[in-house]
Amino acid sequence: MLSQLDKEIIRALQEGLPLVSRPFLALAEKLGISEEELLVKVRDFVEQGIIRRFGAAVRHQDLGYVSNAMVVWQVPEERIEEVGRLMASFDEVSHCYQRPARLPDWPYNLFTVVHGQTREECREIAARLSRASGVANYRLLFSIAELKKSSMKYFVEK
Repeated sequence: MLSQLDKEIIRALQEGLPLVSRPFLALAEKLGISEEELLVKVRDFVEQGIIRRFGAAVRHQDLGYVSNAMVVWQVPEERIEEVGRLMASFDEVSHCYQRPARLPDWPYNLFTVVHGQTREECREIAARLSRASGVANYRLLFSIAELKKSSMKYFVEK
């Protein structure tokens, strides 16, 4: 069971770390606890699996990667894990998901998202993934506009 303080810490962490030399100290002061107490709580959350990963989000558009595509793949079920791990290992792949392929007109069961500076670069990345995996049946679905992009929020006060 999470305490009220645990929920407040999670709420603060999901807003992102402040861009200061000691971000955990700044958060701890905001929460009214010591930096050490906050760090102990964060370590406990990681050990318990409450926090699975800590990372930075980079806006790929600001780095010049203005084109992206969801690439949908038809992968034999017996190869799905092997191919998924291989494709996920490519730096250009930001997301890799297995999905059920149940529709007659939609046989694709593995989805990757690739990023490039142009649509042609995205096509080249998909071709490299295809060669590396031996999976030839795929389609690229290019984004037209980003309508929403946000992380899940927990313990939000209404």
